[in-house]
Amino acid sequence: MSEPTQGQHPARPRSASPPFPSVLALTIAVLLAGCDRPAQQAASPPPPAVTVAQPTKRTVTDWDEFTGRFEAVEEVQVRPRVGGYVNSVEFQDGTIVRAGDLLYVIDPRPFEAAALQADGQLSDARAKVELAKRELDRGLNLVQTNAVSEQVVDQRRQALQAAHAAEMQAEGALKAAKLNIEFTHVQAPITGRVSRHLVTAGNLVQGSDSGASTLLTSIVSLDPIYIYFDMDEATYQRNSRLWFEGRRPSSRDTPNPVQVTLTGETKPSHDGHINFLDNRLDVSTGTLRSRAVIPNKDLSILPGQFGRVRLIGSSPYEALLIPDTAVATDQSRKIVFVVKPDDTVEAKPVMLGPLDEGLRVIREGLKADDRVIVDGIQRARVGAKVTPHTAAAPAGGKS
Repeated sequence: MSEPTQGQHPARPRSASPPFPSVLALTIAVLLAGCDRPAQQAASPPPPAVTVAQPTKRTVTDWDEFTGRFEAVEEVQVRPRVGGYVNSVEFQDGTIVRAGDLLYVIDPRPFEAAALQADGQLSDARAKVELAKRELDRGLNLVQTNAVSEQVVDQRRQALQAAHAAEMQAEGALKAAKLNIEFTHVQAPITGRVSRHLVTAGNLVQGSDSGASTLLTSIVSLDPIYIYFDMDEATYQRNSRLWFEGRRPSSRDTPNPVQVTLTGETKPSHDGHINFLDNRLDVSTGTLRSRAVIPNKDLSILPGQFGRVRLIGSSPYEALLIPDTAVATDQSRKIVFVVKPDDTVEAKPVMLGPLDEGLRVIREGLKADDRVIVDGIQRARVGAKVTPHTAAAPAGGKS
């Protein structure tokens, strides 16, 4: 390797460090990034948005609810009054029949024969009455000339009375025979829906005179229809107090209205009124048997169905109402979230009443000017601020 000559500088080795402008730019970028992070961490989200509305105020009436079962106002088991062989069945199973419609025909020939025999006996009795009258008239004429004695006249008078008695017996036998002929045509005693026929043509049936008449079918009336339900003792006592205070009419002397909801329905579909309360409570259940009568023009309700009965439980009164979804549960309490003037959330314990047209009655705990959170209660925290938006309509109302 040759040494450098005089007057020449030795070559400097290359450095690996970046030039100064690059280092400065990198430093500034790091500082800016470090300054921006605290600013982002310090920014807090805005208060959550909730929908508020003031309670709806209107006149409401309390209703008590019970489970009831429908029963027919009239129900008849159709049985023959006379025995014999069934000639024909004259109705379709399950149809509506009217009072007087023909249901069964029993062979009438034995009863027609008995009627002819009774008619002949009546004719014989009437002939004997005529003979006894003529004999008595002759006796009365002869006794005036002493041709016959008074004893003979008395005997003839007694014979006439016996003939009259025999005539009455014959008349009764003929009427009974004619009634039996009528009874061979079994008719519907009431208007209603008939069940299936239990006896077919050709079978022998027993009449009522045998002590065990044959069941032919049954008929139930449908319009109107009863619904029976049991009222608990506490409700009965409360209603009695309201009656004594003059705040509710008694169902014993006033046809208090009821509303009935059928199985599968969400709101009442039939209206009626109370027409019976029992005279004592059932000692085994502590309930009072009650009955309401319901119009059933379309015959859609059948005996045996269940229904929910709503009975008027108070006189009309002013109440505050809110949507049921605005009510929350805090352990054993019911609470409602309201927004205070400073837009912070407050939880108010409330006492609930019944539902009325989809809204919950609030008996205690709210004021008419409270701003109730009706939407977004899951975002509300007690003591925290919210951004309230007023609902387009009052709580539970329609826009």
